[in-house]
Amino acid sequence: METGNTIRLQLTLHYDGSDFHGWQIQPGQRTVQGELQAALSRLANQPRSVVGSGRTDTGVHATGQVASVDMPSTWTPGALQRSLNAVLPQDIWVEWVRRAAPGFHPRYDALARTYSYRIGTAPEAASPFHAPQCWVLPCPLDRDLLDRGAQALIGEHSFHAFAKSGQPERGDRCVVSAAAWSEWSLGLRFDITADRYLHRMVRYLVGTLVAVGRSRRPVEDVAGLLEPGTTLECSPPAPPQGLFLARVEYPNDAAGAHDSQPSERRTAPA
Repeated sequence: METGNTIRLQLTLHYDGSDFHGWQIQPGQRTVQGELQAALSRLANQPRSVVGSGRTDTGVHATGQVASVDMPSTWTPGALQRSLNAVLPQDIWVEWVRRAAPGFHPRYDALARTYSYRIGTAPEAASPFHAPQCWVLPCPLDRDLLDRGAQALIGEHSFHAFAKSGQPERGDRCVVSAAAWSEWSLGLRFDITADRYLHRMVRYLVGTLVAVGRSRRPVEDVAGLLEPGTTLECSPPAPPQGLFLARVEYPNDAAGAHDSQPSERRTAPA
């Protein structure tokens, strides 16, 4: 909790999840939260706790993860950003730092999160410089079927059939405000925005949509899987390396107002 000697700061992070055992700190495992806490504790000369907007699984990346930390009030957003980028490992980059309200919580204050999933259909997607950040799938995908499947996701639905495990205390209903396919330089990209997600929900959605796009199951299955009590089963999940946490939205667009400036990247963009 922020005190007279500390300030709460909000960080926007990029990371390559290839060598991380997910976001959440775990004993004996390399995690994003663990690396970030170690760096912040070193800079503060005392233990610091970091709170993230959501947990990304092993191998999942981020270009818009939001975290908060309480730091000594002598730190300015710009100084912390520069210092963190100097001491963090190469696979984590701090894009922004801003002053946050004392009670700001990255997870509970979030209104929506956007995830992006990349599928590499071009031959060069198999390059070792691209394959770790997309699903290499050099086969035809029917764009019309993909688009129809994505449209069926919009609105409030039960996503129980698209989750590895549920959250009984919170239910299985999610509100999807946007879901669409678009082209990217090496293939196709799926973007989805929702108020909440179940465990591995996006990967199960992509796996099922790709099965539809390959004509391995009817597009009507997408709507059928959203029906409460459905007996249909979703397709196997898409692999983790194509998934990115792209953006987290807050009231009054707090995530879009920043006190620091973007620093120069030390590695190529994800």
